[in-house]
Amino acid sequence: MGDRKVLLPGRWLTAWGLAAATIAAATVFTSPATAHADGCAAVDVVVARGTGEPGWLGDEIGDPLYGLLADRLPLSTTSYRVNYPADYSFNVGAGSADLVGHMTAQADACPGQLFVLIGYSQGAAVVHAALGTGAVSWYPGSVQLPGYLGGRVAAVLLFGDPVRGLGWNVPGWFLSRTGDWCTGGDPVCGSGTDANAHVAYGSDLVDAANFAAAHL
Repeated sequence: MGDRKVLLPGRWLTAWGLAAATIAAATVFTSPATAHADGCAAVDVVVARGTGEPGWLGDEIGDPLYGLLADRLPLSTTSYRVNYPADYSFNVGAGSADLVGHMTAQADACPGQLFVLIGYSQGAAVVHAALGTGAVSWYPGSVQLPGYLGGRVAAVLLFGDPVRGLGWNVPGWFLSRTGDWCTGGDPVCGSGTDANAHVAYGSDLVDAANFAAAHL
């Protein structure tokens, strides 16, 4: 999954289209029980998938990375799939609102629970909006994490991040807890021209899982 080199016709929107839409916007400004369990685990892994990405947490990043995290973390884990369209409507605001709403409910129900936030492609913009990154805070309906929840974010893992492609990073408070991976040639997070690079993050997932584990 993570090492495939081509987009899936009829299932994924193209990486080229995502890059173009992201740049244009900037200028204007259940599934498996093991992947979604109930209860108060020590760590809740919250995943915002990429544009048109198949899979529960996302075939390219979320599903395989959650498996790696569950294996590596010396703590109990649950996962949550951010409920937003993940399509060309670019409803980043709705994604951030759902992400923050979920974390708020979890924090109330599970005192002491920590969070790992994962965002891929458009999902990375959703995570940025929730963290308060200025480049996407203007999206309609965007909701930012209150400070007491920000302190419970153990790690942020971003892949193919369009906000990085615009020259922005997460707010300073989160920098030391954030890993941001951009494959060489990816036109969405960097200045590359290889659309296939946007779906070539399989080799980065172990590094990302280790980064999260080191912050817990």
